[in-house]
Amino acid sequence: MPTLFDPVKAGDLDLANRIVMAPLTRNRSPDAIPKPMTATYYEQRATAGLLITEATAVSHQGQGYSDVPGLYGTEQLDGWKKVTDAVHAKGGKIVVQLWHVGRISHVDLQPDGGKPVAPSAITAKAKTVLIKDGQATFVETSEPRALDASELPGIVHTFAAAARNAVETAGFDGVEIHAANGYLLDQFLKRDSNVRTDDYGGSIENRARFTLEVTRAVTDAIGGGKTGIRLSPVTPANDAHDEHPQALFEYVVQQLAPLHLAYIHVIEGATGGPRELDDRPFDYEALKAAYRTAGGKGAWMVNNGYDKPMAETAVKEGDDLIAFGRPFIANPDLVRRIRENAPWNEVDKATMYGGGEHGYIDYPTLD
Repeated sequence: MPTLFDPVKAGDLDLANRIVMAPLTRNRSPDAIPKPMTATYYEQRATAGLLITEATAVSHQGQGYSDVPGLYGTEQLDGWKKVTDAVHAKGGKIVVQLWHVGRISHVDLQPDGGKPVAPSAITAKAKTVLIKDGQATFVETSEPRALDASELPGIVHTFAAAARNAVETAGFDGVEIHAANGYLLDQFLKRDSNVRTDDYGGSIENRARFTLEVTRAVTDAIGGGKTGIRLSPVTPANDAHDEHPQALFEYVVQQLAPLHLAYIHVIEGATGGPRELDDRPFDYEALKAAYRTAGGKGAWMVNNGYDKPMAETAVKEGDDLIAFGRPFIANPDLVRRIRENAPWNEVDKATMYGGGEHGYIDYPTLD
């Protein structure tokens, strides 16, 4: 019977254990450039079987929050190379999460102050973060404009180019495509944010087209074994909703199966909230079965509110990887704490977004 501390293979990634650090936005990269303390932050947590970085924009247009990192400039790639070198020196594995926020943005963050882009010109009932005078402030997202179909191949290309740069230049072990939490790819998937009438709207097949095009382009660029994807079938985060998520996401994973991905990363329930939603029932075992039946062999990663007993049960019942989010913020040595049944530090919510070293790299370890 496998345990959390047994090694596991996810595509091309040989992982020392089954505990994953989930992507966590921290807003500490001014000018979209990871700083030296970013390398310290990830190095401290390198005992995880896999580190997934904070969401990282594939283009300036893809930015949606102040001081989040990017993958589209030389200085950004140089900053990330210091991070991957530090993690690898500790024997860790790290992938970068590729991000385009779509409509979850603000004109202050867009090139030339333009409107954010989206499948359809529908403003999200959501907020983003602007940092002014060193203070993080939540503000309403700006009205987006609908993308023309002719623009979509360019965005697909930015994902592929970012993936190639991440692996070949910045030294990442792979990438995770962010198709969750109400950001651009998820906006195309879900009917409430996608009312298009062209080949990218309407039917499930059409709404899934863009996500699948991005994923195929990334796997063509770096190989399926170095590519993961994150999905959130029912989270209400960032005003995301679809009336028929089961059929939608079973179709998506069936189409992903032939791409030989490293893993599928599934957020169960509301991101950072309840694992079960009365108004949005979902059968995650059926989702996994749909993927396996279609021939998908990637590792199955589950996420949202897991503690040690839940994680142990999930692994025994067939899930391959368990992602922990906020606990990794406050516990650099979370893997050891889980192994030794040691108490977990509490997260200081006041220092989660923006700031400096305090609340970032100064949480105490057991030592």
